[in-house]
Amino acid sequence: MRRHELTDESWALIAPLLAPGRMGRPVRDRRQVVNGILWKLSTGAAWRDLPERYGPWKTVYERFRCWSADGTWDRLLAYVQQHSDAVGQVDWTLVCVDSTTVRAHQHAAGARKGGQAWPGEAIGRSRGGLTTKIHLACDGKGRPLAFTLTAGNVNDCTQFEAVMAGIRVNGPGPGRPRTRPERVAADKGYSSRRIRAYLRRRGIKSAIPERLDQINGRLSRGESLCHLDRAAYRRRNLVERCFNKLKQNKALATRYDKRARHYQALVTLACLRLWLPTDIADTP
Repeated sequence: MRRHELTDESWALIAPLLAPGRMGRPVRDRRQVVNGILWKLSTGAAWRDLPERYGPWKTVYERFRCWSADGTWDRLLAYVQQHSDAVGQVDWTLVCVDSTTVRAHQHAAGARKGGQAWPGEAIGRSRGGLTTKIHLACDGKGRPLAFTLTAGNVNDCTQFEAVMAGIRVNGPGPGRPRTRPERVAADKGYSSRRIRAYLRRRGIKSAIPERLDQINGRLSRGESLCHLDRAAYRRRNLVERCFNKLKQNKALATRYDKRARHYQALVTLACLRLWLPTDIADTP
């Protein structure tokens, strides 16, 4: 077992959701293919540079492309989150929300416009050049629950509700999925009346500091300031540490993919690795 590859315990958890079809010609070993995709995610190398031990690079790429299109990675992430919640490993006491900007390589630009499902392919021009932004919500243990992709010049607060709506962890039996944490922590960029009203409607407490202009406005109107749970807010760095772990994958830290759906699949796969019981082998 090599670095970046799934351990036996991790593979046993996700293998049932990658069962091959009943008809057709024999397919290449699924674990070998997944390990090849993980190698690509970790190293950021081109598909053509895939080591021979993972089989033909085009076979691995085509399987990645098909699984990205049919939502396989999303189903795997949802299943592993459900499994973790069933054994009490999801911390619902706090959810931290933030975003991070990823530099888009020059090879990521120039995707064909026709037939695309993503307006602009989630690439925008900011002070750092062409960038993509990942908006993420993580649980109280710093593991990703949901994320969205936008162009790098999109304001953080515009994606808050979309990120929160993506938190859906199914229970072991029938019933509604778990969607609401006890409290949400975020920085001043998420301090707005709309976001605070959204959290109040859902019965979620907030740990979001007000901006200076908002504080001055409240004081001038004779209003009381919003209470800030500083103990909860100090835990907001959980989402920063989550980003740090995700960006250890070089194919995620710099975007090389032209298509947003392919980059989204890599982010989903990186999130999945953080939920697996033992992510990668420690052997060289």
